[in-house]
Amino acid sequence: MAANRRPTLADVAREVGVSAKTVSRVLNEDGYASARTREQVLAAVAKLGFQPNLMARNIRVGGPDTTIGLVVPDLGNPFFGAVAGSIEDTVRDRGLTLLMGSSADDPDRERALTDKFLARRVSILMVVPSVGADHSHLKAHRAAGLPVVFIDRPGAGLSTDSVVSSNRAGARDGVAHLIAHGHRRIAFIGDLPTTLYTRRERLAGYRSALQEAGLPSDRSLVTNAHDQQGASAATRRLLSLAEPPTALFAGNNIVALGIVTELARSARKDIAVVAFDDVPLAEVLEPALTVVAQNPEEIGRAAAAAALARLDGDRSRARTITVPTRLIARGSGESPAPAMQEA
Repeated sequence: MAANRRPTLADVAREVGVSAKTVSRVLNEDGYASARTREQVLAAVAKLGFQPNLMARNIRVGGPDTTIGLVVPDLGNPFFGAVAGSIEDTVRDRGLTLLMGSSADDPDRERALTDKFLARRVSILMVVPSVGADHSHLKAHRAAGLPVVFIDRPGAGLSTDSVVSSNRAGARDGVAHLIAHGHRRIAFIGDLPTTLYTRRERLAGYRSALQEAGLPSDRSLVTNAHDQQGASAATRRLLSLAEPPTALFAGNNIVALGIVTELARSARKDIAVVAFDDVPLAEVLEPALTVVAQNPEEIGRAAAAAALARLDGDRSRARTITVPTRLIARGSGESPAPAMQEA
């Protein structure tokens, strides 16, 4: 066998001196093979480093693969990494393997990835829906028993289980925290596109906190950014207003990084900041970053548990599981408004 070629079923059969069909019976535990033949086949498999093509076998026999397909918008975002890690930990004891792909928040790319996962007959499909994606093409698969779970955002065109954070309540708590420290001009920098579910929910929470405090909602204080550079630029624009904000609420962790970078660059320590979602090394920033923390590990566990229950035969109605957020006060959100400092 050539050194650069993967060993095949035929190579194992040749090593043992039996037919490929006999090797297949041993590996699939399908039909009779003597104890001696079984021992020889397994020894040859170990010697040659043969890996059975499970996908081909499952397609041939019509069974599911032992994998879970997970589509996320950004493999580099630590939030989705933590969700994926928790899913993997939860399903490992069931002999399932997690496969991931990035949609880049593009509906067409998301559809292509889900089609690839479906082609290999994954046991479970999990999707962080892209804005504008239509998931009605999954109806037949869902009806046939495939567990489908939406994560972080609800899908469209398909009734199935979803696991989301308490986005609206969490944002309301974060903005109320700033109001409690005397801030009246609080800016909101949200994600893009503006139709994104999490952005809409967090903006609604921001507005709710202002309304409950009897404060006006100033459109000039609401803006958007999709990356760190955009968030830095948005921060500069907001602070250059004739009546600039005294506090900033970051709609996600990527926006938060852009905000703290710009504030550090301009040596502005007088602006209070609360971020939705935690960021790496938040505690070592100066001041340390106050956040409304999501629980990605619990989101992953809940999504995996819901999918496994469906895999085990749960046919109850689709449900939405909401995972609570919590406010972690570290310093940046506790800076008092200028009026309170003077007082």
